[in-house]
Amino acid sequence: MLDALTLVTGVAALLLAAWCGWAAYRDQPTKDWHFIGMAAVSFLALVQLVIGVVQLARGEKPEQGTTIFVAYLLGAFACVPAAGFMSLGERSRWGSLTAAAGGGVLAVLEVRLYDIWGG
Repeated sequence: MLDALTLVTGVAALLLAAWCGWAAYRDQPTKDWHFIGMAAVSFLALVQLVIGVVQLARGEKPEQGTTIFVAYLLGAFACVPAAGFMSLGERSRWGSLTAAAGGGVLAVLEVRLYDIWGG
């Protein structure tokens, strides 16, 4: 795995969580700018997924097993889009809080991916 990409994705996820959390604190729903931020973070997770699969195809192996690594990669990729989709259903501060939670979960998944790969 690329350590720099894992770090950038984790930091971006934390920034998204803080931004959406601030909107929830101010009693605001998710807005278009939040969804643009979610798309950017999701793109980073997609790049990470592709790089992880390519490295596995080249024969590199994570320390803690390929199955768990792929499961975490897929979870990291799906986390923010799922939270964004759920925030669409709740057009109140709770939608923003849901998006913030998705960013926080992605940051934790990034740390775990780093550990699984052997960081």
